[in-house]
Amino acid sequence: MNKLKKILVTGGAGYVGSVLIPKLIAKGYEVTVVDLYIYGDDVLSAVKGSPLLKEVKGDIRDRALMDGALKGMDAVIHLACISNDPSYDLNPDLGRSINYDAFLLLVELAKKHKVKRFIYASSSSVYGVKAAPNVTEDLPLEPLTDYSKFKAECEKVLLKEITDDFIGCVLRPATVCGYSPRLRLDLSVNILTNHAINKGKITVFGGEQLRPNIHIEDMTDLYVRMLEYPDAKIQGKTFNAGYENYTINAIAGMVKKVVGDVPVTVVPTDDNRSYHISSAKILAELGFAPAHTIEGAVRDLKKAFDAGKVKDPLNNSLYYNIKRMTELGLK
Repeated sequence: MNKLKKILVTGGAGYVGSVLIPKLIAKGYEVTVVDLYIYGDDVLSAVKGSPLLKEVKGDIRDRALMDGALKGMDAVIHLACISNDPSYDLNPDLGRSINYDAFLLLVELAKKHKVKRFIYASSSSVYGVKAAPNVTEDLPLEPLTDYSKFKAECEKVLLKEITDDFIGCVLRPATVCGYSPRLRLDLSVNILTNHAINKGKITVFGGEQLRPNIHIEDMTDLYVRMLEYPDAKIQGKTFNAGYENYTINAIAGMVKKVVGDVPVTVVPTDDNRSYHISSAKILAELGFAPAHTIEGAVRDLKKAFDAGKVKDPLNNSLYYNIKRMTELGLK
């Protein structure tokens, strides 16, 4: 029987969190969300009013707030961060304070309050660019940016702090794709789908670069399962979570298959970084395999657009991290 009942999710009103939280509630977990809610107060409307949900609008850098939020918690799923390189680069000092300094605080307070399990959302970008055809968890980390460097540093901190009573695990997700109530339209699959539907055309920069992706339903299912695995299965472990490594050209082809025969323009680029990760370890050790596909993510997005769920998708800052952060002066 799972003894973890009370779960703190930082960033629970974000792109991934707003899909994850209803799943945790449906499983009977008592969930506390700590988030600034800068992308909307209604992203968790599906579970508003649930006696199992507590929403805390606040900053994870606030020691007093986090000290109170962590009291009585059994597990932490740490999603909150300034997400991706361009967003981080708007204000590197802000990025470090949220992505690294707040992480140190969170681990410290989690141990103080005897939290049993800590799941950290790192990133597959910590590897840098590798020539290996399959990037596995045992390859050296060579982060190219401050965003990925501090993701890697947080991994080290967590794995150093684990004990028999403090179970820690690191996930390195690929780029997440698909529809969410807190939608992001600044991620590769989502960008191409949005442009195909709402501009009637797709522009591809380069095109032969590989990009690993994972459907948001699979990623959130994995976070739920991370609360259920036996301690020994995950303690001190690091797992890639990606599976689908396709070129940008191939992804554009999937979008055309779903949306229709929109024109594709290929533009040369100096950015030929190519990422490809192996998820063989998580399959072998945890039995986790995706149930969804990139093409399925495109279909889900199209369905949401067709239903009018996405308001002003080309301009609304709520769907674009940099636009929203700049609008709020977070730069």
